[in-house]
Amino acid sequence: MKDLLKIAFDAMDEKQASELTVIDFREQSPYIDYFIIGTARNARMARSIIDNVEEKVLEAGYSIKHIYAESTTKWFLIDLGSILCHVFYEGERELYNLEGLWKDLPTVEM
Repeated sequence: MKDLLKIAFDAMDEKQASELTVIDFREQSPYIDYFIIGTARNARMARSIIDNVEEKVLEAGYSIKHIYAESTTKWFLIDLGSILCHVFYEGERELYNLEGLWKDLPTVEM
């Protein structure tokens, strides 16, 4: 699982997702191990981040359950099974405040 986490994190970082944060859900949920949360400046950057995660994950032999990337939203989600990658537009991340919602859970330094 750590391999997939690193692949997804690095793919987001490679496309300059800012303020990358990893929240550890392993003690909280039987279904989700990690959230990776990142910020994109605009739609083009968000699409680039999503495409890169998809490419790198598939290239490494893992599968993607679903990508939620509707053009009408500013919060995108890549479902890797036990890892969820969240990509927010600037401003939207603060609005939903996932880090605040899950502030009692540990974060992972990458």
